Formats: sequence, structure tokens, C-alpha cells
Amino acid sequence: QKHLAESGGGLVQPGGSLRLSCAASGFSLVNSAIAWFRQAPGKAREGLSCVGSTDNHAYYSDSVKGRFTISRDNAKNTFYLQINNLEPEDTAVYYCAVRPWYCYSSKLDSATGYDTWGQGTQVTVSS
Repeated sequence: QKHLAESGGGLVQPGGSLRLSCAASGFSLVNSAIAWFRQAPGKAREGLSCVGSTDNHAYYSDSVKGRFTISRDNAKNTFYLQINNLEPEDTAVYYCAVRPWYCYSSKLDSATGYDTWGQGTQVTVSS
């Protein structure tokens, strides 16, 4: 069965970096658009990034553009979110997710079409 296993969260000081991982099993990422979301306490879910199966263009939200980078390693059937220069406002539960082939780029916050999700990993940015 399709499954995403998420890891890499933790407690980080402002200005620090983390690399989140999302390992897929039961299907191949080569046919999938991959994405990251987050949700902070009391706030709505926010779409952060998405890239389609061909890896020709990545989309980012304005809040993370220039600091976060999405990537994949098809040989390992795993994808990643590199997050740099972390701020306290980045504190949230981060989720990986996949949908078939293409991103819904015009509505990055929307969960529409994402059939498989990771369990979430907590990122806390605090001094």
C-alpha cells in the first residue's frame, strides 16, 4: 500500500537549518508530483512547495521562497525539503504529500488531489 514516512524535524535555533526527508513505499515517485505543507497552531494549512514528476520547475510560497528547497532522489524513492535561515514563524508541523504527475500550482495551499500524506514532523524554531 502507498505510504510516506517523514523524518528530520526537531528543535532549531533561529538562523539554523534542517533537512526533512519523505521516504515513499508501495509506489514510485517518478510518476508523482511531490509537495510539502505545514500547519502552525491556530493557523490554516499552508502549502510550501511542489514540483512535478518531470522535475522541470518547482513552486514555492512567498513566505519561504529563497530559504526552502524541494528536491527528490528517485533512486532512493525519497524526497526532501531543505530549510535554511529558520525563523520562529516557521514553527509548525510539516507534512509531505504526493499527487499524480502534476502540481496544482495556482492553488499551492490546496490539498486537492493529494492522495498520500506523511504523518507529520514537528519543527520548532526557538532561542
